[in-house]
Amino acid sequence: MKIAVTYDNGNVFQHFGRTEFFKVYEVEDNKVVSSEIIGSNGTGHGALAGLLAGQDVDVLICGGIGGGAQNALAQAGVELCAGAQGNTDQAVEDYLAGKLVNTGSNCDHHHGEGHDCGHHGEGHDCGHHGEGHDCGDHCGSGQEAGSALTGRNVGKTCRTHYRGTFNDGTQFDSSYDRGEPLEFICGAGQMIKGFDAAVADMEVGQIVDIHLSPEEAYGQPDPNAVFTIETAQLPGSEELEVGQQVFLSNQYGQQFPVKVTAKEGTTITFDANHEMAGKELNFRIELVEVK
Repeated sequence: MKIAVTYDNGNVFQHFGRTEFFKVYEVEDNKVVSSEIIGSNGTGHGALAGLLAGQDVDVLICGGIGGGAQNALAQAGVELCAGAQGNTDQAVEDYLAGKLVNTGSNCDHHHGEGHDCGHHGEGHDCGHHGEGHDCGDHCGSGQEAGSALTGRNVGKTCRTHYRGTFNDGTQFDSSYDRGEPLEFICGAGQMIKGFDAAVADMEVGQIVDIHLSPEEAYGQPDPNAVFTIETAQLPGSEELEVGQQVFLSNQYGQQFPVKVTAKEGTTITFDANHEMAGKELNFRIELVEVK
């Protein structure tokens, strides 16, 4: 059996229709015997469903996914398990242990139903997640395609241990704590710009300390990514609380995480900026292996 997981820096990527990589696991006797990372080689859920079918994938594990994509997967004969978060390896282990439950196309952990809303004239579905999408492994703001990143490791699969801290010394993430190095393709856009650049010319066994400006990490907050709508346009939004992470999906079934930042009277405000936007980050990186 083959299981594919939408992949971004070791974590389950949350937008099936925009995923650039899958991690594909070969399973025998309910145990993982091998795995590899493959490129998506296409955009749109139809192309992605066809890619998975061509790889003889039996099961897809992902985060957010729309109804159109779900239909495309069904037509391709790929079983869906949506609503997963966190580490991809752990998600597969949970699936094999029967602990991972498909939440369906709306990816709703609380109610099992979608909520419609209209933002800027486009229909959205909103699916609650009890906690925000974990971007601790630096997802969503990688090196731009076609960039001139150079170095001995560019284009190669790298495994690194790292510890991430804010300027006050507070740790926000650590692969050491998880006991598993982070695996990614250097220069492929899977990592934030500064992390990718640091690893590009490292030697195996080398440890470096880097300080990243927001522009080298997740960028500055975009004021246009903050928007307010009438709660009447989003049935079920009266249950949302300030600080809660949810998913909205556009008319193409592509889902994206947002955070509830305010509720006033008949309106609710969402922020689609990355939670690390505008922050300076520090990393200690150890290059463990290059393949």
